[in-house]
This record gives sequence, structure tokens and C-alpha cells, in this order.
Amino acid sequence: MRNIVITMVSFSFMVVQSLFAQSPSSSAPDTTAVQSSEPFAWGDFTWINGNDRRHTALLDSKYVTGRVLLDANYTASNQHPVDHTVIGSTSLARDNEFAINVAALGGDFHYDNARASILLQIGTRSTVVPRNDYSAYHGQYDLFDAYRFLSEANAGYHFDVLHGINVDAGMFMSYIGLFSYYNAENWTYQPSFTSDNTPWFFNGMRIQIFPSDRLKLELWIVNGWQSYAKFNNAPGIGVQLTWRPVESIQVLSNNYYGYDAAMIPDRMRFHTDNSFLLRYYSNPGSSGITKMAFSLTQDIGFERGGGVSGFGKDEGPQQYFISGMLYNRIWLLNDHLGTTIGAGYINNPGRYLVLYPTGDASNLPNPYNPTTGAGTHPFSANPGDQFHGWDATISLDWMPNDYVQYDFQIIHREADVPYFAGPGGVTSPTGYTTSPIPSGWTPDLVKNETRFVGALLVRF
Repeated sequence: MRNIVITMVSFSFMVVQSLFAQSPSSSAPDTTAVQSSEPFAWGDFTWINGNDRRHTALLDSKYVTGRVLLDANYTASNQHPVDHTVIGSTSLARDNEFAINVAALGGDFHYDNARASILLQIGTRSTVVPRNDYSAYHGQYDLFDAYRFLSEANAGYHFDVLHGINVDAGMFMSYIGLFSYYNAENWTYQPSFTSDNTPWFFNGMRIQIFPSDRLKLELWIVNGWQSYAKFNNAPGIGVQLTWRPVESIQVLSNNYYGYDAAMIPDRMRFHTDNSFLLRYYSNPGSSGITKMAFSLTQDIGFERGGGVSGFGKDEGPQQYFISGMLYNRIWLLNDHLGTTIGAGYINNPGRYLVLYPTGDASNLPNPYNPTTGAGTHPFSANPGDQFHGWDATISLDWMPNDYVQYDFQIIHREADVPYFAGPGGVTSPTGYTTSPIPSGWTPDLVKNETRFVGALLVRF
């Protein structure tokens, strides 16, 4: 997932320049300069998957750094579903159509040590991502409409202790995972199951501690696992560690503990997500290959209590999550061309992290959230229900500069149960939500799909 602190601390470019002027190898270093040094500012980390690839923020000023993003895509499946619905993705929503995934506008504000960020969003992702959040039905008031058009809204204060401590509260991009919510920061557009089935946002409080300019520790207290509200009464607790000992290596560990089963207060969830990234070749300025890097991610987690047993069998069926993904990235033509190959897998008995396929929407109390009843044909996620899947992908990206990117990707995904949208679609016989559902009709789900994705990404 995108390293949030790099985005926030890079806004004051003049400060970074002055810090670069300090010599870390001086025999008599200035203690004040070391204490206030900008974390991770000593290297170029634009190569990292899930990290901002821009070298300079164009809309920077003394008090605010503006942000503008546009993410538009076209995707086509070999299954050609009649209702043009994409299943099992948070990056895609509509098949065989041009779509606006995210159009976002906002900025990052900074005055002395005070800081704030707000980014407003519209587009298909503002519906696709929060539709899996059942917590908004806990209590009253319409949290979907109150929050869905915010991707980030947080504020806090920076303390000049160690190499910096930030205390912030609000809505943040998730610390769990390797891929960023913003596709302009990723090596591929459609991520593997591991990133797509873990959170994209959190609502709560974050404390970032920088013991050195190469190490970051984050502590989180949040409402829950990608949720606007709490599912029960206990908050979610998280810890992230990011270590960059040299410019070519990143070690990332993300961990979460919470109670996130709606109406089952004694069911706990634990999840750990760990990634290793290595840039194993670098030849800046080359007209041939300029960089090569790979990322390896492994996730493991479980739910226990309330009738399920995690990895055991003493309290009921097993309910756990094991997944992984491996990507290799090559940059060419002075970083103007990039290509990525990758693959991943998922094993999720109980299906508690599987993105539910949308069923027909004829009886939904809220059309934004098909999980509230999943129409008349829900996708079961009962204790013991199995889900295994894998995917493989290849992509090609053209990057004329740091701010514009064209993505082209082919991805094949498979599951051991009918899951993806087949030719008959998942909405109705005609594909329209206004059509009556005849007796005996069911959503057409299939076990595999091959999908082409084309996207235009602009970020200033």
C-alpha cells in the first residue's frame, strides 16, 4: 500500500533540498540537523510498487500542495457478461465500457508543524470499495453518503522528536497491503487477490514514529477492517513497520487485530501482511533497460470465536486467509516504458475476505450495497465454505513523464467455485435492474475469466 508518509513529507520541496545539503558522513555531525532530517529523503524510492513515482509535486506552495488525479479505464472480459458487470475487483466496475474509476481533487496543508490532508473523490470506486462495508448499517444516519466521496480527510501535528513523530486522525488510505489505492502508483492496474481482498481505507487515528531516517513505525486505532463504523464495540488495532536500509531494498510488515464480524462480538480477526522488495538492477539514463525489481508478498490471517476455529477445529469450521503474490518489473527507455509480470493465489475458507459477487438487486434495502441481502441469489459465505483462487498477469506501461501514464494489462483469474460474471450476467436476463426476475433465473457465475484492461492515469 502506498507509503503515506512519503506523500505527506515530500510536499515541502525546499525543506528537502536543504536537508540534502547536510552531509551524513561528516565527522562531527550537527545533532540538530540529524534530529530534524526528513525520513527516507536520502534516496529515490519512486521505483517501489505502491509508492508515488513523481519526483516533484507540481502544485506545491508555502502552505498547500494541491492534488489532482484522474483514473479512466476500459476493460473487456472474454466472458462478455450481458449486464457489463465486473465481479471480484475493486479497481474495475464496468465491462466493455469506458469508465471513470477515480476523479479526485484536494490538497495537503502545512503550517509550521500543523498538517492536514483532504481529497474528494467521485467515480466507480467510490461505490465499488465501500459496498463491502456492512458496518454502516450499525445504527442510524447514512454513513455511505457521508463518507463515500472522501478518499482522504485527516489532520494532525508533527513533533520534532527523534526523526519525527506524527499524530493524525481522520480517514486514511489503508496501511495493509503493498498496492496503493491510487493506480498511478502501482506496477499493474488490476492487483492480485491479496491486495484486492484487503482494506483500502481506515477511519481512525494514526501515530507515525521515525526512530531513524530509514525506519518507520506506525500505530493505528481504527473503527474496523475497511469500515466507516465499528462492527461491534472494540476498535481495530494495527502496527506497520517500514524499513529501507538502502535505496534498493524495502521490508514492509503490516499487522491487524480486531472484532469485525457484524453481530458476532466474540469473533476476533488477526491478519499479517509482509512484503520484500528488491531493485536488483539500476542503470539510470540508459536507452535500454534502466531498472529491474521484484516484490514478494505473503499474507496470513484467521478469525476465531463465534462458531469458527481459525486454523484449528475445536470451535467449529476453519476460517483463515492465506495468500501471496510475486511481481517482477522492468523499466526501459530511460524509465518511459515499463513491463510487469506477476501471479498470486488465495485460500480463504469461510470466504470472510472474499469480495462478494453482486447478485440481482431486486430486493436490496440499499442499492449501493449488494452485500446487505445480495439480492435473491446471495453468494454464500458461511463457516466452512471454501474459496481458492489464482491469477497471472502481464502489463505494459508507457510513461511520457512523471504525471501521465498509459496502462495496458492482460490478467487471467480462476476460482474453484463459480465466481466471475459469465455471459448471462448477474443482474437479470436482460442485464438491466429494471427487468423482472423470472422464476428459475439465477446469476451466471463462472470459474474463470481472462480480461484486458486499458487505462489513462493523470496525477498532478
